[in-house]
Order: sequence, then C-alpha cells, then structure tokens
Amino acid sequence: MKPMLSLLFKFGKKQSKQTLEEEVLAVQAGNIQLRNEIIDKYRPFIAKSVSSVCKRYINESDDEFSIGLIAFNEAIDKYSTDKGSSLISFADLIIKRRVIDFIRKESKHNTVSLSNYSNNEEENVPNQIEATLSIEDYTKQLEQAQRKEEILYYQTVLAQFDLTISDLIECSPKHADARENCIKIAEILVNNKELKVHLFQKKMLPIKHLERLVKVSRKTIERNRKYIIAIAIILSGDYLYLNEYLKGAVNSEKRDCVRSSS
Repeated sequence: MKPMLSLLFKFGKKQSKQTLEEEVLAVQAGNIQLRNEIIDKYRPFIAKSVSSVCKRYINESDDEFSIGLIAFNEAIDKYSTDKGSSLISFADLIIKRRVIDFIRKESKHNTVSLSNYSNNEEENVPNQIEATLSIEDYTKQLEQAQRKEEILYYQTVLAQFDLTISDLIECSPKHADARENCIKIAEILVNNKELKVHLFQKKMLPIKHLERLVKVSRKTIERNRKYIIAIAIILSGDYLYLNEYLKGAVNSEKRDCVRSSS
C-alpha cells in the first residue's frame, strides 16, 4: 500500500508553472519554440495595445498590428528582471512607442504626397503650409501621448517600491547640489551590477554597500532614499523623455552654479 501511495504522490504532483518572465528568460537562452508560443498567445494583448494608440479596432492584417508584433518580439529580447516591471508593462510601453513612431513617419510621408498633388506651384504654397502646420500639431499630439504612456509605465514601476509621483515631489531635495549628489549616487548604484540586482529584486536601497562607494554620509543616503531609488529606476529603464528631462535638469543646475560663482 505504501509504495502505491508514494507513487501516487510522486507522479500526482503538479509541476509549478513558469511565470511569463521566467519563460522570457528561457526564450532569451535560445528556446525558439517557446518564443513563438508566447507571441501567439499574446496576440490579443498586442492588438489591444496597438488599438489604444490608433483609437480604432485593429485587425491582424493591419500594418500597425505588424509593427506591434515586431515591438512585442523586441520587448522579449530586451526584457530583464532589473527593468523593475513585468514583461507585460514593459512590452506595452515598447509597442505603443513603436506604433507612435510608425504613425509619425507615415503622416510625414502623406504630407509630402499631398504637397505634390497640385501642379500649380502658387496654389500649392497654401496647401503646403496648411499640411505642415497640421502635421506639426499631429506630431505634438503623438509626442504627448508617448510621454503620457512613459509616465504611466514609470508609475507602475514606482508602485513596486511603494512609491508615487507625489512622494517624489515631497522628498525631492531642495538644493541643486543635493539633487546632483543624489543623481551621482543613483548612477553609481545602476553601474554596479550587484547593487542594481539588489535594488530591483529586494525593492530596497542597498544603503550599507552604497555608503562604502560614495562620499556622503549614511544619514544623507537614508534621508534621500526615495529620490535616489526614483532616479535609479529612470537610469535603468527605457525612459526616453524622463532621461532627457533628467539630463536637462542637471545641465541647467550646473549652468546656474557657474553663473552664481562668476
């Protein structure tokens, strides 16, 4: 009886199912069949992401869906656990970004085609101006949409660290030199693979280890913990607009410091 029971429990146990993120790591290790299975399974998700940008129903025969499919595959290749988010959140950002880029390029092409429609150059000038203005407005709308999607994605990653945008506004250092020091600490953190993994796996700032690598006190690191984490997330991820904003803010503060000292 006992052998029968042992066999029952041995073979009756269900194997733990891999998470999507674990499957993606297996794909990156060379499992091509699993890649195809994941892409096929998440076609409805891809269509939904593309549709949210295009504001219309998307068929799999549409060019935009093909762009989304390529973008999802790109997200599989680029995903890593230190992105600080799920593959779905990361893929959603990449898909929407690529579709917006595609729409922007297509709209520019269409503008050129329209501007060549009239054979009368004098009549064509107003058409070109109108088309140029409309495409500029449309491009701005696309950029705003892309920026919005990036911030929404950033918020999902912050939430995993129990942080919000409001927290960052409240805890942002008041002085420019303090902010610059925090950014330097965040850069040291993300450039150290071990510390970076610690941050994204445990969702905690490795203060003890950081203290040995920076020139500020432990108390300063602890006081600015939330801000340092927030900056480290930006530096580690695919944030086009937030990275540009961060670089611009640092350069602006440096210029201000130079002016004040001269």
